[in-house]
Amino acid sequence: MKPFKIFLAILFLGMVMGCSNAGHHKVLKLAHGLDPTHPVHKGMVFMAQRLAEKSKGELTIDIYPSGQLGSEQQCVELLQIGSLAITKVSAAVMESFTPKFKVLGLPYIFRSKEHSFNVFDGEIGKELLLGTQEYWIRGLCFYDAGFRSFYTIDKPINTPEDLNGMKIRVMKSQSAMEMVKALGGSPTPISWGELYTALQSGVVDGAENNPPSLYTSHHYEVCKEYSLDEHTCVPDVLIISTKVWNSLTEQEQKWLQEAADESVPVERKYWAESVEESLRVVQEAGVKINYPDKKLFADKVKGLLDKYKKDEVLGDLIRRIEAVED
Repeated sequence: MKPFKIFLAILFLGMVMGCSNAGHHKVLKLAHGLDPTHPVHKGMVFMAQRLAEKSKGELTIDIYPSGQLGSEQQCVELLQIGSLAITKVSAAVMESFTPKFKVLGLPYIFRSKEHSFNVFDGEIGKELLLGTQEYWIRGLCFYDAGFRSFYTIDKPINTPEDLNGMKIRVMKSQSAMEMVKALGGSPTPISWGELYTALQSGVVDGAENNPPSLYTSHHYEVCKEYSLDEHTCVPDVLIISTKVWNSLTEQEQKWLQEAADESVPVERKYWAESVEESLRVVQEAGVKINYPDKKLFADKVKGLLDKYKKDEVLGDLIRRIEAVED
């Protein structure tokens, strides 16, 4: 085990046991980096409430938001060694565990919001959620994380050419970096927690994300142009440590999975409301909302999608996704 992982395990073991017991009462620890006002956090709160109701208090979840127990990467590492039960990650992060997840980050692969939901909720989604167990990670559900678009400090992005020479923050995701390159920008991976400062100091010229994240991160205080090209629809993934999952009884697993599944439509409702509210608030704060022609961007990255269609694994997934109805 790497020294960093050993350090994390020792540091958090007493406080953050993945699954602690108090008599017959088990407590699962869930940590993530989002603000408590974020719709995904609210979805997880609903899941915790439903789990407590279903189990009559025998199995509950304690939630630690806002990066209290570490960054997204640190939470994943804690989860893998069983010191944390559950965390939330972007599907882009899961690319490092299985290349199949890369398909969810490809630009313009989803025709509509309904199309993406049918993929996440269907056979393909289930296959992806259960495809990382060899890495001690099991997916519970997908949460809506909306469409991602470009926001910049002072330059609107109305065509792909506007991105030429611009340093754009991306997640540490190969597909995200390839997409920005294909559009003419310079992809710059920076952790979410460091992005505000990077924007403020000019380390990057902009970033790409959904409206609630632009709002809750306060990036709108620095970036005054938001161009809704909606290039990707990368979901969030709720994951559990297989070490913790396997320690639960069959009944407890059933309660937890049902609570997670029931939280999905609730989170989507919160998300839709949050998008509307976020766009209103950032506009009132001086952000200009631009509505570029999405076809210009889709045409620019078509070669990237065609390249992945030739991939033995991803090509089949892309064709299956395209065959899913809206």
